[in-house]
Amino acid sequence: MFALKFASFFILAYLIGSFPTGVLVGKIFFHKDIRKYGSGNIGTTNTFRVLGPLAGIIVFLVDFFKGTIATLLPVLFHLGPHYLSLIFGLAAILGHAFPIFLKFKGGKAVATSAGFLLGYNIHFFLICAVIFFPILFITSMVSLTSLISVVLIFIASLFFHDLALSIISGLLVVLIYWSHRSNIIRLKHHQENMVPFGLYYWYYKKHH
Repeated sequence: MFALKFASFFILAYLIGSFPTGVLVGKIFFHKDIRKYGSGNIGTTNTFRVLGPLAGIIVFLVDFFKGTIATLLPVLFHLGPHYLSLIFGLAAILGHAFPIFLKFKGGKAVATSAGFLLGYNIHFFLICAVIFFPILFITSMVSLTSLISVVLIFIASLFFHDLALSIISGLLVVLIYWSHRSNIIRLKHHQENMVPFGLYYWYYKKHH
C-alpha cells in the first residue's frame, strides 16, 4: 500500500515540476513561444529578457513554488519520514528539467531547486539565499551565479549533518552543470548575457 502511494505522489511531484510555466505565459498572454526567442530557455531569465519583468516574475514564482509544493507533499499527506520530502522535491526538479509536456526538453531548474530548498529546510534555504544573491550582485550573470552557488550550497549542506540533503545537493550540482552546458561555453567565450545590474554589469558598461 505504501509503495503504491509513494509511486503515485512521486509521479504527481514530477508532473507538478513539469508544468511548463514559461511556455504557457508566453503563448497565452504574449502569443509567443518563449523557446523560439532569446536563449530558447523556458525559465525565468529568458522570460525576463523576452517578455518583460512582469512575465519574468510570474514565471519565477510559479516555478519556485512548484518545487516547494512538491517537496511538501509528504508533509501535507502524512506519507512518512521528513527525508521523503527530498525525493519528491527532486522529482519536481527533474520534471522541470525534463518535462513530459515538452518532450523532455525543459529549463535549468534553478528556481524550482530554490523552491525545493524552502520546502525542505527554511534555515538552509536562507543560507542558500545569502550565498546566491551577493554572488549575483558581483557577477551580474544568473548562469555563473548558479554554477558557483550550487557548489557552495553543496558544501554548506555538509554542515547540516543531513546525509539525504547532502546527497540531493550533490545531485543538484550535477544537474545544474549539465543543464548549463551552453552557458559554460558562452562564459568561456565571454558571450554570456548579463542582468542589467550588479558590479560586473556597471564595470562593463563603463568600459565599453
